[in-house]
Amino acid sequence: MDLLLWITIGFVITGFVALVSMKRGMERKVAFIKANTESEESSTKARFVIRWIVSTTAWGIVSMILVVWWFHKNFG
Repeated sequence: MDLLLWITIGFVITGFVALVSMKRGMERKVAFIKANTESEESSTKARFVIRWIVSTTAWGIVSMILVVWWFHKNFG
């Protein structure tokens, strides 16, 4: 099998596992931020949540690029 295919599958599965495992913690952090908008800890948690959103978006974009690249390489 193609190495690019295995890299793509591994990247997507690893990302999904990380996303699912961190989701509940992010929901708790967002609930804390909503309840305590003025605290310093809320600001720290907000930065962490924003970084998580950016990282998740980047993972999704890279996953799509890898899938398109694999299809282009094999069927294009």
